[in-house]
Amino acid sequence: MAKWKKQTLKLQKNHRWKARAGHRICVIGRGAVRFDFPQAWLMESDATSVKFYDAAPPDDNCRLEASYNLIPPIDWSGLPLEQLLKDVVEGDHREIVSKGEVIGLRRPDLRLVWTEFRFHDPAEDREAHSRVCIGLGGNVQCLITLDYWPEDLGRIIPVWDEVMRTLKLGIYVNDPTIGDAKEYHVN
Repeated sequence: MAKWKKQTLKLQKNHRWKARAGHRICVIGRGAVRFDFPQAWLMESDATSVKFYDAAPPDDNCRLEASYNLIPPIDWSGLPLEQLLKDVVEGDHREIVSKGEVIGLRRPDLRLVWTEFRFHDPAEDREAHSRVCIGLGGNVQCLITLDYWPEDLGRIIPVWDEVMRTLKLGIYVNDPTIGDAKEYHVN
C-alpha cells in the first residue's frame, strides 16, 4: 500500500473534471480509484486508507472509507468477488446482528459487489449499519465501506449510490489540473 498524501491543486481554466452539484471528486493513486462524495464532507488519510466524515470527529455520524491494491495484469474474470465479500464480512471484528443480500454490478471496465449489515456498536451501545463494497477493474482492487446510524439511512443511501455510480478504477490521469482530458489506462 502506498503512503497517502493529500494534495490540492489549482485547476486549469479548461479542466474537464465534472461532479454532480454538491459533490467533489476523490482521486486516489493518480486515478487508481476515483468517485464522487458530498462536498461538505471532510477528508483525512492514514497509512492504509482515505476516510470521509459528514462532520469533524467525534461529532461525525457517518464514515466513508476507501483503500485499494494494485494487482497483476492477468485475467481476473474468474475471481469470485461475491465469496470474497462474504469472507470480508465474516472476518469483520464487530458483533454482526444481521446481513443483507449481496448486490453485484458489472460495467465494461469494472465489476463490483456490495452488501449491507447491521452490527452492535459497543462504544455507543447501540445498533449501527455498514455497507461494504469490493470493486475490481483496471488491475486495481478496491474496498469501500460506509458506516452510519440507522436514523441516517435516508441521507446516506444517496451518498452510497453516488459513490457506486461514479466509481472508476485504474483510469489514470496524466495532468490532474486538466482531469479527464488525458486519461490513460495502465495495463
